[in-house]
Amino acid sequence: MRFVAIETATGASSVALGDGSTVAASAGRTDRRGHVGFLVPALDFCFAQAGWRPQEIDVVAVDIGPGLFGGIRVGLSTGQALAGAVGVPLAPVCSLDAIAFAAATGHRRVWAVIDARRGEVAVAPYRPVPGGVMRDGSAELVTPDAFRGLLESDPAQKLVVGDWPMLPEGMLLGIHGLRTGGPRHPSAAAVMEVARGLAEREAFPHPDEVRPFYLREPDVRINWSDFRREGPWPN
Repeated sequence: MRFVAIETATGASSVALGDGSTVAASAGRTDRRGHVGFLVPALDFCFAQAGWRPQEIDVVAVDIGPGLFGGIRVGLSTGQALAGAVGVPLAPVCSLDAIAFAAATGHRRVWAVIDARRGEVAVAPYRPVPGGVMRDGSAELVTPDAFRGLLESDPAQKLVVGDWPMLPEGMLLGIHGLRTGGPRHPSAAAVMEVARGLAEREAFPHPDEVRPFYLREPDVRINWSDFRREGPWPN
């Protein structure tokens, strides 16, 4: 089964093409504001490198967040357009799941963390299972202090992965059984691996039903009710 995986939910954008568990081509760039300029050329590059045509793919996998609002929208809209044009399923993947899967150790509980800005982080815990990890609680949007509290209340040996370097200095010091490491950002290759589980279960939503996983409202919203009260647009 041939996959196209798109990762633009964080500051490190990437694209990967793969057949089964083998990556046929990939491209990546770290730039929090460069998702639009990167994505389509990267897809073209990967198809050329792999020698594939879009009509030959079976699944489009895309990271739906949490992460950067603009980046999530760019990746999801491109993934929906590609899946719709080719007529293949769209596999939505959580960015926290992709980070945790890539960091699985086989014995440590994994805590994935992503910078959500505005003084908050998105976090989720994962327990080790044969072949990877399984989410062991809901994804939450918390302050760094609240995240430390979650880690202190977890008695397991644990590994914190993802955006932990952006936490306040010393925030993770002195927590029993804790180590840090693993990938800073999710990768398209990891998104593809997580999507394989959906493909094996054929658990695909309709592409038009897939929505961004923000965990909070956008920073800027139009108050359409105010416009309606004001009446028609002026000439």
